[in-house]
Amino acid sequence: MKKNVLSILDVDDQIEEIINLGIRLKYDIKASKQIKVLEGKTLVMIFERASTRTRVSFEVGMTLLGGHAIFLTGSELGIGKRESAKDVALVLSRYADWIMYRAVDEKNLRELAEHATIPVVNGLDRFEHPCQILADLMTIKEKKGRLNDLNFVFIGDGDDNLTHSYLLGCSSVGMNVTVISAKRYWPTADYVQKSQEIAAKKNHMVTITEDINAVAHADVVATDTWVSFWYDDQRAQRLTDLKKYTITADVMKKARPDAIFMHCMPIYYGEEVTKEVAYGPQSVIIDEAENRMWAQMALLVNLLQ
Repeated sequence: MKKNVLSILDVDDQIEEIINLGIRLKYDIKASKQIKVLEGKTLVMIFERASTRTRVSFEVGMTLLGGHAIFLTGSELGIGKRESAKDVALVLSRYADWIMYRAVDEKNLRELAEHATIPVVNGLDRFEHPCQILADLMTIKEKKGRLNDLNFVFIGDGDDNLTHSYLLGCSSVGMNVTVISAKRYWPTADYVQKSQEIAAKKNHMVTITEDINAVAHADVVATDTWVSFWYDDQRAQRLTDLKKYTITADVMKKARPDAIFMHCMPIYYGEEVTKEVAYGPQSVIIDEAENRMWAQMALLVNLLQ
């Protein structure tokens, strides 16, 4: 049966299974084992926004597993303008085995997923970023040995696709989740409510606050750019509103001594985080970037089962 992954909740009961597979693939392939489980398979990648990690990680991952990836830009397809999302979905479904879509308009993503007869994976939209969360949870498990009962703290722009996916994904695997941000940038209410419902079933907490001191006892500290694609026209205002939420060495000292720092990149140094932290001993940002590939490879394998 076809399964789409538009939200991390679409695989909420398989998160650990997927990241454990990602860890095994990483170990085996680095040990020079040939694992061609996707031989003869094709992934179509649609990018309406620029990408470094998403494109390269999917493309190399497909090659490592014996498959093939095709890169298409938004201007080539013109989804919603030159051609309907439905028509693109139906045609690409005859050529490929999965579609990965990084969409500017999430409505087009959902329409394409509705009509495709092959799995559609969200490569990032305005509201969620499920592939990044799988990679981050994989990285946390590698570094901490577990996911359950950890304290995850996000600092910065809370009304962000990454924050929404952290709320859902981290609560699903049994973490306590805290989002620290200026009140006008708190996460969308529906995501907060859903994550709190998930956390309550596991006897964990989801906290949204303006208090930077809530980073105390964090096992993981994460952030993201304050001015994503959708908010370019708000740049000056956001830098002013969020300036006290820059993650500095002093902020990291408030967390646990063995806390790790995460950022999905690209980074705007001196805004959401200082270079001292991003390249400091607690940072795992390059491991995190690498794990995009392994986690996504595991996800694609999982979707064919």
